[in-house]
Amino acid sequence: TVTINPIPVVFTVTGGGSYCVGDAGLPIGLTNSVVGINYQLYNGLTPVGMPLAGTGSALDFGLQTVVGSYTVVAIDAITGCSSNMTSSAVIVMNPLPAVYATTGGGSFCTGGAGVNVGLLASNTGISYQLYVGAMPVGSPITGVGTSINFGLQTIPGIYTIVATNTITGCTSTMSGSAVVVANPLPVAYNVTGGGIYCAGGAGVSVGLDNSDLGIYYALYNGMSLVGTWAGTGAALDFGLQAGTGVYTVVATDAMTGCTNN
Repeated sequence: TVTINPIPVVFTVTGGGSYCVGDAGLPIGLTNSVVGINYQLYNGLTPVGMPLAGTGSALDFGLQTVVGSYTVVAIDAITGCSSNMTSSAVIVMNPLPAVYATTGGGSFCTGGAGVNVGLLASNTGISYQLYVGAMPVGSPITGVGTSINFGLQTIPGIYTIVATNTITGCTSTMSGSAVVVANPLPVAYNVTGGGIYCAGGAGVSVGLDNSDLGIYYALYNGMSLVGTWAGTGAALDFGLQAGTGVYTVVATDAMTGCTNN
């Protein structure tokens, strides 16, 4: 007696593609399956995991991270007859953009030009986007193989940079961050006093209607410095001034160096 056992029905391997280093991988499956048939996934000649038993519907072999060409062999659990499933799924792992250090940052006085933020180096074909917090700042800059300057930044916050490979879509966050701080100007108060006095007299008083601790107030007659007084938290009296002219006051924060007229 001669019996010819049928080979398993051929279905199509699905899935594969490219993924970025560090991602979970890509799914590989089979369009259908038959109960009583076992399906073994291979990467090249190497079996991957244990065979999956047919269910009468599509099969999912899970996420695969090892690069290579994946195929599936169906084996009849009773007869041992096997069939190679049609097609294959190729998995490619794309590298992430190289990581470089974020540069710049610092403090500036409110109303000033700001401070520079940049990247120590870059790669051709990679796009670099600057962020302050979660908000993108400006348009991405394409790397040219040298350092990158994103220009003067005036929005206070923590700046980071994300690099994106425009072909593969893989991204990397650059190392470090740049902190931008906007220091407030000293509060502007009113200059008081002045007036007319007779020749030979002591002069007239000049003052400021308020002041702040930690702020120094420089009195000027035109461009000439008359003197400097420390803020007290109250009004200041610069004393009697005998020199004719227009008197102004410039306040300077002793900690930040920020000034205000």
